Amino acid sequence: MTLPLFEPTWSVSALCGEIREVLGEAFGGVWVAGEVQRARPSARGHFYFELIEKGAGDEITGKLDAVIWKTDYARVQKLLQKSGQTIADGLAIRCQGGLDFYGAGGRLQLVVRDVDPTFSLGHLERRRRETLAALEASGLLTANRQHSLSELPLSIALLTSEGSAAYHDFLSGLRASGYGFRVLLFHVSVQGQNAEREITSALRSLRGLDLDAAVLIRGGGARSDLAVFDSRAVAEAVARAPFPVLTGLGHETDQSIADLAAHTALKTPTQVAEFLIERVATCEHDLGVLARRLRREALEPLRRGREALGRAERGLALGRMRLAETGRQLDELARALARLGRGAIKDAERRRLALERGLAAAAPERIAVAERLRRTRGERLVASARAQLREAAAHLSGQERLCASLGPERTLERGFSITRDANGRIVRDAQTLAPGAELSTRLARGAVTARVEQIEIAEPPLAQTSET
Repeated sequence: MTLPLFEPTWSVSALCGEIREVLGEAFGGVWVAGEVQRARPSARGHFYFELIEKGAGDEITGKLDAVIWKTDYARVQKLLQKSGQTIADGLAIRCQGGLDFYGAGGRLQLVVRDVDPTFSLGHLERRRRETLAALEASGLLTANRQHSLSELPLSIALLTSEGSAAYHDFLSGLRASGYGFRVLLFHVSVQGQNAEREITSALRSLRGLDLDAAVLIRGGGARSDLAVFDSRAVAEAVARAPFPVLTGLGHETDQSIADLAAHTALKTPTQVAEFLIERVATCEHDLGVLARRLRREALEPLRRGREALGRAERGLALGRMRLAETGRQLDELARALARLGRGAIKDAERRRLALERGLAAAAPERIAVAERLRRTRGERLVASARAQLREAAAHLSGQERLCASLGPERTLERGFSITRDANGRIVRDAQTLAPGAELSTRLARGAVTARVEQIEIAEPPLAQTSET
């Protein structure tokens, strides 16, 4: 197959040049919005980065190389710095420029000549508000403040960029205090595309360690440099930490979401160090006050005991003197009692002998008198008892005669009888009987059994009345 001779053939450089001209004419000045990634200044003063767009799953759906030439970079930086921003990874940016095709490298890139600072601020603020609302709704915004910060926070985990100004300021403050702080360093990026992942990973890895607190610090910077601390992932990692988290992110005006989720937020790393030192110093002071109070309270009973011991010793000496004096008095009294006792014993012996002689002489007469009195009283008692017995016998005989005259046998002898029914009950009223009832009647001599054949009811006797 032969090619037609009239179709032109492009050289690579010529085609690249044509592409460059077409793109330059079609896209000479366009506004493009995206997220900065892989930002890197060059040695010649140019600034290179990638402008990307992410989808719903955080995957990259579009990417474009971009460059700000040295002649425009200083002006763009100055424009962003007025609103506290700088071009860094993660910054949402709206920029104006033209498309350029670099033929020697076969690379398409956007040449940025201008930026819109308000777009980045609006995007940051919108994302900040969304994150705050989500944290409040889940109750995480105050979760870390529920942990109690130790009165003596000496065991600290430090999360920062090793060797940075924040790192040196914080550790220098702790060393100068003279207190025995134990600092466990976790090197993390505090800005850039790896910062979020490293900070959250470090906070998770601290779980289970015996820590009083974790400290997250950096040395300040533009607002866009601090974008990672408005990240929801970082804020949630701070909120969920099982220990107090202290922040010192180096900004004097704004508070990041990480600050709001932390247990204690301070402005700078130096202030965090001063806060910890002051807390330990306060504990030391309180401990000193307590030690002095304990010393006073411990020595006061000892002082009172010494005073009491002194009084007791003086009392003991006085007691010994009084005891010696009492001993001498007792000796004198003993000797006096001995003398008096011997005389009293002699007198008592004389009185005893005299009483024995008197009793021996008077005893026979008193015995005779007592015997006569006994006989007289015995005779009177026997006579009185006999008289009472005769009187009781006469009364008993009269009672016997009365009982004999009133007994049922005498009543029966006069013609009366006692009738009982079949149950042995005495019959007093004919109305209680029925024809055919069996009766037993006791007489004065003997008894008869009968059966009721006829019942006559007698009228009760009329009550007697008297006329006046």
